Amino acid sequence: MRGFPTHPNEVTPDWLNDTLARSDTAELGRVASVTWMPIGTGQVGDSVRFTLTHDGGEVSTLAAKFAAEDETSRGTAQMLRLYEKEVRFYDEIAPHLSARLPRTYACEVSEDGGEFILLFEDLGPARGGNQIAGCTIEDARAGIRQAAAIHASSWERGDIIGKDWLKTPEPISAQIAAMYPHAQATFAERYAEVLEPEYMEICQDFAPHFGDWSIPSKPPQCLLHGDFRLDNMLFDVKEGREPIAILDWQTVTVGNGMTDIGYFMGTGIGNELRRAHEGEMLDLYLSEMAANGVVLTHEGIWQDYLIGSLSGIATGVFSAAFVERTERGDTNFLSMVRGACALALEHGSLETLEKAKT
Repeated sequence: MRGFPTHPNEVTPDWLNDTLARSDTAELGRVASVTWMPIGTGQVGDSVRFTLTHDGGEVSTLAAKFAAEDETSRGTAQMLRLYEKEVRFYDEIAPHLSARLPRTYACEVSEDGGEFILLFEDLGPARGGNQIAGCTIEDARAGIRQAAAIHASSWERGDIIGKDWLKTPEPISAQIAAMYPHAQATFAERYAEVLEPEYMEICQDFAPHFGDWSIPSKPPQCLLHGDFRLDNMLFDVKEGREPIAILDWQTVTVGNGMTDIGYFMGTGIGNELRRAHEGEMLDLYLSEMAANGVVLTHEGIWQDYLIGSLSGIATGVFSAAFVERTERGDTNFLSMVRGACALALEHGSLETLEKAKT
């Protein structure tokens, strides 16, 4: 062990009693025993639910997240500092955001960034967002409102978006850019027979522009979730007492708020829902931002929205090549890329990127 549990089996009653001594769970009494079971579908980290039995017989639950057991996924996360970022996000930034996030009781990461633990409140019973199944318009609206909460509460706040650890070091950026053509080649080989040719063509055409796309042309506006899609959302939290909570902050970064929005609209809600409600969703975002003191216009965000939608292609292609391969993962990445490519094809996102970079 590294001073904290790095696997669910290492979480003991003694450790929990020390960790929870000053929390809102202490009133239940000391923890006498603990069991766990896996939850969620994440591939970069492993999530579990702990069931705690207290001295007086009361039972409570907590959620936790650990490094992925799969070596490929864990190695990718370590290289990209994903575990370090998530721990530091919950420790340093989460208390300053108005979005609904789980409360944390432990945030620890190893020096090499390869092991971590996050111990959370259990937000269940709740309905997990399902990237593959899509969502209702009510869910989509809830997601947009949370994106605005994240962006508005961090908008141009140097104490948040100025943190050095949120910025990707140049050597890592260069390494990611160098890896992308390999990721695209792996993606093309793996899915050539199942992804629509017009969408595969967009993925291939995007590859030469990835380096330019990944270098921001404007100063950062706000905090970005970085993977703002249904699989990272819980709906009807705590038996419906709250509409939504946002999870999985390993890809947190800074930049243009429309990157999260373009990503969500492309990869998150399904083409049919997006086509029917795209204008409404963007108007809702503008209204929520204005209500929080950030005035934007439809004309002012449109170009950034189109360029931001390309992040769905980048994430889908890169993840398919460098995390553990599973049947659900394949279906998930194809769903993401299809949605992002459909948006890009309909609105000319690649052409917009080329014009913006010239």
